[in-house]
Amino acid sequence: MNTSRQLVVSVALFLVAPAVLAGEPVVPEKPIKLFNGKDLTGFTTWLRATGRKDPHHAYSVVDGAIRISGEGLGYLATDKAYENYHLTLEYKWGKYTSSPTSVRNSGCLLHAIGPDGGADPWMTCLECQIAQGCEGDLIVIRGKDEKGQVIPATVSSETETAADGKTRWKKGGRKTVYSGKQFWWSKHEPFFEERLDNRGKDDVASPRDEWTRVECIAAGDRVTIKINGVTVNEVFDVMPAAGKILLENEGSEIYYRNVELLPLKK
Repeated sequence: MNTSRQLVVSVALFLVAPAVLAGEPVVPEKPIKLFNGKDLTGFTTWLRATGRKDPHHAYSVVDGAIRISGEGLGYLATDKAYENYHLTLEYKWGKYTSSPTSVRNSGCLLHAIGPDGGADPWMTCLECQIAQGCEGDLIVIRGKDEKGQVIPATVSSETETAADGKTRWKKGGRKTVYSGKQFWWSKHEPFFEERLDNRGKDDVASPRDEWTRVECIAAGDRVTIKINGVTVNEVFDVMPAAGKILLENEGSEIYYRNVELLPLKK
């Protein structure tokens, strides 16, 4: 990362760090297993209805994988904040869904800062979509701090506007600052119908009952997303550039395994 970008990242972290970061962000120097395969040590739970209490066991470990029931709205959050990392995880859909028609939906939320539920019910973060037909799309979620002030968050990307009007990532495209529209993968099928268990013709995610590998590479103020080894999205000028990692609970049963942080390649 060049000097000017280092300065931007440092200033951004200085502006948000005192109130909203969970301590000094950890930079992985060796692989870190965020999930130990046995229990939820290292995570806190959050639900809109009950806060950190989980009376109906929305979050559990089943057969060596994290199970998120899809009931309620909330997330699992890492205890610590992280920066400059290569996150890898695998997910597979369960049976339950709160909607008989809409796609199964979840997300891996990056650089999450601020109070629990500050973005009702999430935190300020950058969401890597894990939803059928939308795997790897990116959304900025802005929340508020304890005083009710909006926590700034933004990203930019190289994009094009597709025939369906959606803003899609395109390497070498025009610079676009996030303004509320999802940054889609360039090869998502135009006019894709978000129906239950629907797949686009160019989807790289695995079929519904198989494991899909997700990689989120956070290097300074740049984030790159890979699905099953295929680069599907990239953003830069990312702010905040550090924070917790959240696994979303949003209406669909989902399983996660092999949740790990790797050091960035030098």
